[in-house]
Amino acid sequence: MVTILVLHGPNLNLLGTREPEIYGDKNLHQIEKELSRIADEHDCNLESFQSNSESDLVDKIQERSQSIDYMIINPGAFTHTSIALRDVLLAVEVPFIEVHISNIFSREEFRKNSYFSDIAQGTICGLGFKGYELALLSALDQLSNS
Repeated sequence: MVTILVLHGPNLNLLGTREPEIYGDKNLHQIEKELSRIADEHDCNLESFQSNSESDLVDKIQERSQSIDYMIINPGAFTHTSIALRDVLLAVEVPFIEVHISNIFSREEFRKNSYFSDIAQGTICGLGFKGYELALLSALDQLSNS
């Protein structure tokens, strides 16, 4: 059975109430519940972790890297600032997909730079919560073809 780790960065615990005109009205629990349903249908072990702390996210990646097959990460604001997360993703060599609920390229100038897009297997942005589902289905497809 494959294991996929889904990581959610800062402020994603506020989904559903935080700027719903940008991020929608689903909360993180609802997103994770839908992802778990999809994972169960594909005989996949899915783990989720959210933190507002960069060091907690780095620690989680290091701790789980030897026992997971793939990652899906929405780094939130760390997308534009975190060399530490970039470095750990390079160090552990676990493939990952970067997900953003909003289209970071249609927002403020500083949001258009990602420290992860060039090292990710793929990047999904601007498709709302569907982006997580598409990332999971793509990861499962890649794992079944490897």
